[in-house]
Amino acid sequence: MRAVVTGAAGFIGSHLCQRLLSLGWEVVGVDCFRDYYSPDIKRRNLKECLSHPSFFLVGEDLALSNFSFLQRGDYIFHLAAQPGVRKSWGREFSFYVQDNILATQRLLEASLQKGISLFLFASSSSVYGNSPDFPLREEARPLPFSPYGVTKLAAENLVRLYYENFSLPAVSLRFFTVFGPRQRPDMAFHRALKAILTGGEFTVYGDGNQVRDFTHVEDIVEGLIRALEGARVGEVYNLGSGREVTLSQALGAMERVTGRKIRLKFVEAAKGDVRKTLADITKARKDFGYEPRKTLEEGIEQEWNWIRSLYGD
Repeated sequence: MRAVVTGAAGFIGSHLCQRLLSLGWEVVGVDCFRDYYSPDIKRRNLKECLSHPSFFLVGEDLALSNFSFLQRGDYIFHLAAQPGVRKSWGREFSFYVQDNILATQRLLEASLQKGISLFLFASSSSVYGNSPDFPLREEARPLPFSPYGVTKLAAENLVRLYYENFSLPAVSLRFFTVFGPRQRPDMAFHRALKAILTGGEFTVYGDGNQVRDFTHVEDIVEGLIRALEGARVGEVYNLGSGREVTLSQALGAMERVTGRKIRLKFVEAAKGDVRKTLADITKARKDFGYEPRKTLEEGIEQEWNWIRSLYGD
């Protein structure tokens, strides 16, 4: 079978490509190596994939592509996006519109013309915003609290429209705060573990009591694989850990795992940051047997070892 993975050089995309290759898939990885963070880090993410005979890398911008890499019957994992809540304000918003909305619409249109087998879209818990529902269920009314969340919801709605109007087989999966090796440099666990390694300060936006559903990247990838066969087309699913953890608790776990203290600097909560997230994963568990297995401490240890290899210790 042949899979197309957009955002292949990114954090989650590179892990997914490796997993698919290990299962015997032919994988076409698509990435434009946007400089949101170092393209060199992204190329390092793909090091193992690039040496695999069944992996093919396409360097294209989906907002401009002619989609010549698509074939009839492909399974598409659409992970490419402009990430980050805090950078999505002001003049940067145009990049989010291009990469998260326009690129998705163009890929959906091309997928319809090619007759693909399944379109799996990587959405985000950011679509919920500060929802009054807790834990967050797929039926909750989306109330994005950031421009980034708005663009992910818009893309998710486009996926739904192509399913409802043209019967394009498509599923949306809402990821909750993913962590693990290869996490982006701007993300909290990466910054915190780097600060522990180097003796620098970790900036806490807010009081540290904000709640997150921290989900290990291996569990997310397993959810994507399981969704291939068990997810119902046209549906939306949460992919999270189902565990409620405050940022302060997570930082404490990092100190226990590393055996080192972290220096903290508290600043005002960032605009667009929600107060709490927690996934209700009942639907994914029932429909395709999704069951997150990595503990917070296990995942932190893996990411810590990767941070040490990346920056030296």
